[in-house]
Amino acid sequence: MKDIRIAAVISHSKTYDVDRNLSCLEKWLKQAKDTGVRIVCFPELNISGYVIDEKIAETAEEIPGRISNKLSEYSLKYNIVILAGMIEKDKNDRIYSSHLVAKTDGDIGVYRKLHIAPNEKELFFEGDKVPIFEAEGIKFGIQLCYDAHFPELSTRMALMGADIIFIPHASPRKTHDEKLKSWLRHLCARAFDNGLFIVACNQCGVNSAGLFFPGTGVIINPSGIVMEKYTSENEGMLVSDLKTRDLDMVRNHKMRYFLPNRRPELY
Repeated sequence: MKDIRIAAVISHSKTYDVDRNLSCLEKWLKQAKDTGVRIVCFPELNISGYVIDEKIAETAEEIPGRISNKLSEYSLKYNIVILAGMIEKDKNDRIYSSHLVAKTDGDIGVYRKLHIAPNEKELFFEGDKVPIFEAEGIKFGIQLCYDAHFPELSTRMALMGADIIFIPHASPRKTHDEKLKSWLRHLCARAFDNGLFIVACNQCGVNSAGLFFPGTGVIINPSGIVMEKYTSENEGMLVSDLKTRDLDMVRNHKMRYFLPNRRPELY
C-alpha cells in the first residue's frame, strides 16, 4: 500500500432526483480536489436516493449507462477516483444496490450489495461476487451498510489483499451520536481483527421520502483506533491521510496480526 489521502462524504440525497444528486456529488469533488484527495467515497445510493418502494426502480440504469459515464467524466475532470452509489439494473431487469468505482483512466468497477436487509429483500437482488479493487497504489474492498454485520466478508476481503474497506451507508433513524456508537461496536472490530483501515459514511438529513439519516462518518486504523469521526445534522467531508506505516505496524507484528494464524480447517 502507498500513503494516500482519502475522503468520506456525508451528504444529503434527494429521492428519485438523479440530476440533483450528481450536481451535489460534483460540488464535493471540487472540494476534495482542492484538498489533494485521491479517492473519495460517497454514501450508499447517494445518486439514486434511498427508499424502499418500487418507484425508485425508475432511476435504475445498466452499466455502462448515463450515470456511469458521468462518473467517468468527473473522475477524469477532477483526477480523483470516485466511489458512488446507484441502483443498477441488469439485462433481466433485476435491480441491485450497487457502488461504482470510477477511475481516472475511464475504467468502471462495480460492487453489488451482498447482504440485503430484511426490509429490502422485496426490492433488491443480492450480488454474488466479492471483488477487490485497485487504484492509486492500494487495494480495497467495498461493503454496503448491512454487509458490515457479517464478519466473514471482511476477513475474505482481507485475505484477498484489501488494505482498506470502504463502507458506505444509507442507514436511517437514531441520532448522530447513537449511530456512531452503534457503528463503533462492530466497525472497530472489523479493522482490528483483519489489520486494515475502515472508512464509513452515511447519508444525512430528511429525504423526500420522509426518512431521517443521521450524518455520521468514521475512519478507523488497522489497530482498531478511531482516526477521524463526524456527527452532524449538516453535510460534511472527512479527509484523512492513510499511512503505510500504520498498516505495517500491525502486519509486521507477530502478536497483533491475526490472519496468518487462522485455522480455517476447524471452522
